[in-house]
Amino acid sequence: MAPETKADEVAAPVHDKAQYLAILRHNTQLLQRSVAHVEQRYTARVVRSLPYMRRHAQAWADVLALLVNETFKGAHREELLVHLPPPYKPESAAEETQPEAMDEDASTAPAADEAFPEVLAYVRLLVVVYLLSQPSSLAQATSLCSKAVDDVVQQNRRSLDILGAKLVYFLTRCYELNKDDKLSSLRDRLLALQRTASLRHDSETNATVQNALLRMYMVEDNLYDQAAKLVARAPFPRAKASNPQVARYDYYVGRIRAVELNYSDAHAHLQQAIRRAPQHGLVMKRDASTKPVAAGFHQTAYKLLIIVELLMGDLPERGIFRLPLLRRALASYLPIVQAVRAGDLALFQATLQKHQALFLQDKTYSLILRLRHNVIKTGIRRISLAYARISLADITRKVHLESEEDAEYVIVKAIRDGVIDARVDHENAIMISNEAVDLYATNEPQAQLVQRIDFCLQLHNDSVKAMRYSLDHHRAELDSASAAHARERELVKEIAEGDLGDSEDDWP
Repeated sequence: MAPETKADEVAAPVHDKAQYLAILRHNTQLLQRSVAHVEQRYTARVVRSLPYMRRHAQAWADVLALLVNETFKGAHREELLVHLPPPYKPESAAEETQPEAMDEDASTAPAADEAFPEVLAYVRLLVVVYLLSQPSSLAQATSLCSKAVDDVVQQNRRSLDILGAKLVYFLTRCYELNKDDKLSSLRDRLLALQRTASLRHDSETNATVQNALLRMYMVEDNLYDQAAKLVARAPFPRAKASNPQVARYDYYVGRIRAVELNYSDAHAHLQQAIRRAPQHGLVMKRDASTKPVAAGFHQTAYKLLIIVELLMGDLPERGIFRLPLLRRALASYLPIVQAVRAGDLALFQATLQKHQALFLQDKTYSLILRLRHNVIKTGIRRISLAYARISLADITRKVHLESEEDAEYVIVKAIRDGVIDARVDHENAIMISNEAVDLYATNEPQAQLVQRIDFCLQLHNDSVKAMRYSLDHHRAELDSASAAHARERELVKEIAEGDLGDSEDDWP
């Protein structure tokens, strides 16, 4: 049994490499089919397999070199092989591993040179992904990706739009990983790409470039004014962009709106971003062998969403902090929520000092500082509900304020904002709470119902926009309509001739 087990362990990588080669060959045929049928969904299928290719790019780079040998000749082969290890030599059984035949006739198959730009862009993309897995090859990856983007822009083929958008994304990633250079050095080039993509109606590239510009403005340079101007003046192709790009855009817009004190819009955009992200990674148990999809995006978005909900006066759900993917990431934010919920200013200040470095790294520190007033208002609201009459000195001691004057100012502001229903006796320095008002006698239930109805309508509209219809669907309707007209003409003709198929003797 031992020799057989060892043989199986040796044969397993060979089989995996053969499968990897088969997927590469199949993807090249899908690209050719996309050009032949002028259908972008085949290219989208190729791009969806990119995460699998990326995971095994470093270990199976020799298989990619074999594909380069099979596909290209001349200068392009030399350009790509210089970055790859020696080509993989398959065994006799693996050589027979070919992609499944396409469901098309030989007469409709595209010529080999017709799909050459798409296949070249795809293979260049895979080589860039392989080079990015090696920190020492970052400069080579940047150079190759920059050249690939220039070629895609110069060729101006709609079949290259999705691949061009991926190349632009990895180009920005190369500049982010480069310690000597920043993403801001690409600003002029990205602005030119955005203008070109908008004029060519290249929605995917336009969305990718806009997200890269927003990330450059906010993450690197803290230029929130520039980011807000870009959002206001550059229309985002939400209906035609891919789901990940729309999710990223909603997150960036949510961060901009939070900085601008527009918390309701920020909350709506952040919720949309989280809903568009993959959901199965949230509930799955963490395992060392599997990495959840979009884990970093979920953690970053939920951190900002929790702060925005607190700034709106709401409390996040307790179950969010129990999710396996978010439990450790949100551990530092749970004391902040508890401090706001209890109105404990001392706990808030202690948590802020303890995790200040983490909050600065997450770029949520400035937003958390705004919560200090919310903590004080929550504490005063709890006091107003518990006491019918209380002195300002006791409020100062309970809420941990510096003086009675500060307590008086905060109470007056809370009364004006509608946080508490009370009045201040300035002569005796006491706060007198009014009788509690029935919540159902106000407009709050109606406002909550309207909010839920608006969400359902928006979800319905997004679902309708996401529906896909066949290109030839209208022809069937035209055929059925023409057949109905033909039957109607025959019936009119029979009526005119008086031949209805019935005998005249049947009539009285």
